[in-house]
Amino acid sequence: MRFLVIGGSVFLGRAFVEEAVGRGYDVTVFNRGKSGPDLPGTHVVRGDREDPAALVALTEHGPWDAVIDAGGQHPRTVGLSARTLSGRADAYLFVSSFHAYADWPAAPVDEESPRHACAPDAAVDDVPGNALKAGCERAVEAFFEGRTVILNPGIIVGPRESPGRLLWWLERMARGGDVLVPGGPERPVQLIDARDIAAFGTRLLEAGGAGHYLVAGPQGAESLGSLFAACAEVTGAGAQLHWTADELLLDHEVGPWTELPFWAPDQPAMAGVWSASTVRADAAGLRCRPLAETVADTWRWLRERGPTDKPYRQGKIPLGIDADKEAAVLRARRAREEQR
Repeated sequence: MRFLVIGGSVFLGRAFVEEAVGRGYDVTVFNRGKSGPDLPGTHVVRGDREDPAALVALTEHGPWDAVIDAGGQHPRTVGLSARTLSGRADAYLFVSSFHAYADWPAAPVDEESPRHACAPDAAVDDVPGNALKAGCERAVEAFFEGRTVILNPGIIVGPRESPGRLLWWLERMARGGDVLVPGGPERPVQLIDARDIAAFGTRLLEAGGAGHYLVAGPQGAESLGSLFAACAEVTGAGAQLHWTADELLLDHEVGPWTELPFWAPDQPAMAGVWSASTVRADAAGLRCRPLAETVADTWRWLRERGPTDKPYRQGKIPLGIDADKEAAVLRARRAREEQR
């Protein structure tokens, strides 16, 4: 098969490239050459996806069996790619997000859940940020004449991860000592390895699949307890986990998702965050590796990469709690326990 991967040099896009190259496919990557090295064995075409002329020039390198777009964020940009590449590929796979669904994270979602209102030609400032992925999906469906596959992942982790939620936890566990961990060990998580998304998406394209698929870890299979235990084990620094109630964390203005990544307080606004249905994807062949395997592989890659001065961020918000603030919350936790 011949694949065109838009981007293809970082995280999920690279996972798709690695999967396709590993299967012996002819892979073209189209990017600006600024985010990282391209994988050996690919045909590299330089250009900016926001430049119409560059996209037209790209079409001369086709045709392809499928386009894989794992990084599109803005409807107009995705729509330009879908329009220009229509007729030059049989299929277009777009990686969206749970954020496209209007009810998430307050309620469980599946493929039939309503999406945010967002036009396929919306500009960045036209709608709230969470709605943009829904507009991107509509752009692909409206402007690409051919088979379309829309994958809606939840929280993606694994080697080369961005924005770095799991990376931050691994580095925190590697410092050892008393570690502030949120909620309780029984709380579920639905994390998915980027490599499992890539394998599933590639198999769908091979099989002629189409439509929408929610992709996430299986419900009830993993928890915060299993996640943090795996992080502590692989880093081997003797980290001591101190489970801390939502109430105390909120009293100290600890930021969910950001200061303590993966923390979703037990509140109505977060009631469905780890309850997405993957029934359709499971039936189509989605297979997720154990979370402990992902954690171990990510730690191995993180050590190979070495330290970096670049902070982990969710958008413009830094990830991870400040050490002094963590210590203050732990002191407050101990004080409460002593009063009981």
